[in-house]
Amino acid sequence: MAERLLTIPEVAERLGTTPRFPRRLIAERRITFVHVGRHVRIPEPALDEFIASNTTHPIRRRHGRQVA
Repeated sequence: MAERLLTIPEVAERLGTTPRFPRRLIAERRITFVHVGRHVRIPEPALDEFIASNTTHPIRRRHGRQVA
């Protein structure tokens, strides 16, 4: 099965941003994209990978120990 190609507004909605942000990611070559004629699409797995690679996980602390 072929991967789903997302439009700029769909990507912006998933990221909770305006369409300007995905366009900037494309212009800066920070995300994989595909040209479909004159249209630009982002493969859904590329968006998932972008989100995963930019996710910061919380630091787990041991109980009974305080950090100053």
